[in-house]
Amino acid sequence: MDADVIVVGAGLAGLVAAHELTSRGRKVALVDQENAANLGGQAFWSFGGLFLVGSPEQRRLGVKDSFELAWNDWQGSAGFDRIADEDSWAVRWARAYVEFAAGEKRAWLEGHGITFLPTVGWAERGDLTAHGHGNSVPRFHVAWGTGTGVVEPFARYARQAARDGLLTFHHRHRVDELVVEGGAARGVRGTVLAEDTSPRGVASNRDRVGDFELTAQAVVLTTGGIGANHDLVRRHWPERLGTPPKEMVTGVPAYVDGRMLDISARAGVRLVNRDRMWHYTEGLHNWDPIWPGHGIRVLSGPSPMWFDALGRRLPAPCLPGYDTLATLRYLRTTEELAGYDHSWFILTRKVIEKEFALSGSEQNPDITAKDRGAVLRQRLLGKGAPEPVAAFVREGADFVTAATLEDLVDRMNGLTGKPLLDAADIRRQIEARDRQIDRPYGKDAQVQGIRNARRYIGDRLGRVAAPHRVLDPAAGPLIGVKLHILTRKTLGGIQTDLDSRALGTDGEPVEGLYAAGEVAGFGGGGVHGYNALEGTFLGGCLFSGRAAGRAAARQTA
Repeated sequence: MDADVIVVGAGLAGLVAAHELTSRGRKVALVDQENAANLGGQAFWSFGGLFLVGSPEQRRLGVKDSFELAWNDWQGSAGFDRIADEDSWAVRWARAYVEFAAGEKRAWLEGHGITFLPTVGWAERGDLTAHGHGNSVPRFHVAWGTGTGVVEPFARYARQAARDGLLTFHHRHRVDELVVEGGAARGVRGTVLAEDTSPRGVASNRDRVGDFELTAQAVVLTTGGIGANHDLVRRHWPERLGTPPKEMVTGVPAYVDGRMLDISARAGVRLVNRDRMWHYTEGLHNWDPIWPGHGIRVLSGPSPMWFDALGRRLPAPCLPGYDTLATLRYLRTTEELAGYDHSWFILTRKVIEKEFALSGSEQNPDITAKDRGAVLRQRLLGKGAPEPVAAFVREGADFVTAATLEDLVDRMNGLTGKPLLDAADIRRQIEARDRQIDRPYGKDAQVQGIRNARRYIGDRLGRVAAPHRVLDPAAGPLIGVKLHILTRKTLGGIQTDLDSRALGTDGEPVEGLYAAGEVAGFGGGGVHGYNALEGTFLGGCLFSGRAAGRAAARQTA
């Protein structure tokens, strides 16, 4: 045996599993196709949002939350409808995860040195029903250090375990085959890739320089999803979401290629819910890209007006920050929109200064650096948009600015090369909305949502602009933002039991084989069901990686 346990994938789930193993004295071989600079994988680039229920941060802000409310929200969002089969373990994982989020999760994270911003974000506000999709209250806790800060302690543990002789890094080793003998996982085989010194996130070479084989008592798969493989995204794109876009921007590095899913299937592992996926409709072309097709998601407050490619305002619940997949479904299933891969925000200077944030550790340098003073100066006390947002307005290919609506629409049409937008029609829609904002009551769902958000002190102070007319010159200039579909998460994958044991096609555990993180649908082959509540992707890697590491440690005792 080359190790007690082989962990395939050096992202967050893999690092957590490795820590659980090495802290119990197990010897681990950590295998990854990228170089050492990419330790932590995709999680390193994330905004660092974590779903917590009943936290001290919530209570200090006057947010009343409970396990019962969160579990109701989760079930309404997930819409589990394959309980007897593909969702049989997913629903059990879901309840266990919500219990974790309402219980020991925060203390466990603090035990690893992970702390949170004092404000709590209100992501995925939902479909406007009490029983359906969405968070009833704010639950999006951003870690100090963003995703980089969440990864850091587990990367540090791995390096220390390597110095202690308990962990061996096998960078630039690409797994091509799971070795399963007599119904039990016994190791991996694959290709040694040529050395590549590219910086973190940059696409690396796939030049073969040799082969390798490693053996162990157990194998843990933590290889991520399919977000950078547009061919796989299109192959599994569900009919319920209409036609896949011809063009998409990519929200994850190129190594998120989904290879291990088909490799696992060839080894007899059961894959479920492959038609469930999570892509955003508020993607931007990164003006300073790191990986191919690099896209950034706009994390918007509730105030921008959202229009389709033909200039028609999107209906509720297709509002900024409300229902991601409902918006994606509307844009891809509305017949006359099928030929277009974009939509538009129209907003004011006041809105972009207060409400625009960008997803990603590199787009939030103040939080990533844990610079509390900079956060206070730039986000609460400062004037103007945060510098990363201002840079996109200046440099980004998807932004246009103008003093008048007619000039703005002309420039928006210039970005598509076609006169798809009619200024008079857009003016009519904006003026109708503006008439709703001039009084404390109204029937416009978006305006009601803005006023509801302003009742929450976290949004009022740092996230939601004071209600104002879009066409008020004092709030200008006007800004148009061209939005694209941005690929991101795989919600299905390897079916696992509550010990993260991978199940075979017969529904029974494959001896010695475990799966965690996105490759396992973040647990059970689809813990989110059809919809995510946000802050649940990093948390799913932590929770399932922890379960896999602990179970593999017990097996190899």
